[in-house]
Amino acid sequence: MLVNNAGGALGLEPVHEGDIVKWRRMYEINVIGTLQVTKALLPALEATGAGIVVNVGSIAGRTAYEGGGGYTAAKHALAVMTETLRLELWDRPVRITEIAPGMVQTEGFSLVRFGGDKERADKVYEGVKGPLVAEDIADAIVWMATRPAHVNVDLLVIKPRAQAAPHKVDRER
Repeated sequence: MLVNNAGGALGLEPVHEGDIVKWRRMYEINVIGTLQVTKALLPALEATGAGIVVNVGSIAGRTAYEGGGGYTAAKHALAVMTETLRLELWDRPVRITEIAPGMVQTEGFSLVRFGGDKERADKVYEGVKGPLVAEDIADAIVWMATRPAHVNVDLLVIKPRAQAAPHKVDRER
């Protein structure tokens, strides 16, 4: 089993003010890094006769939102790379899957996005009733990976009940 768990949202600038260095870094992490690890481990996964690749994407790979251009572009690329790989390996003994989480409250995600500004990072989750946590995603990945070898969960989108879209979140007032 291979879990490509790339992340690294950097900044919230509008596209027309995008920081090239940040955009390049997000693409390198989410797309090129996933490609490198997948290429390296795919032969071993195929050799098992029942390998699985789980790419951790994001709902940002399905829906754009203001201020998220670089991150959503990288996650869209990861989603398309996953779909393409599944098509290319359709006749081999390896499953290609993606999990696309919504809002997951972790120690570092928003801190990275806001360059270490803890106060700003904490506001992302402020008032949200029950954001997802890392354990929710890990549990979903385990579920995907433990389906019988003939079952491929192409895409699992998982969000907290309080989140309808990246930009539409129910918050306690």
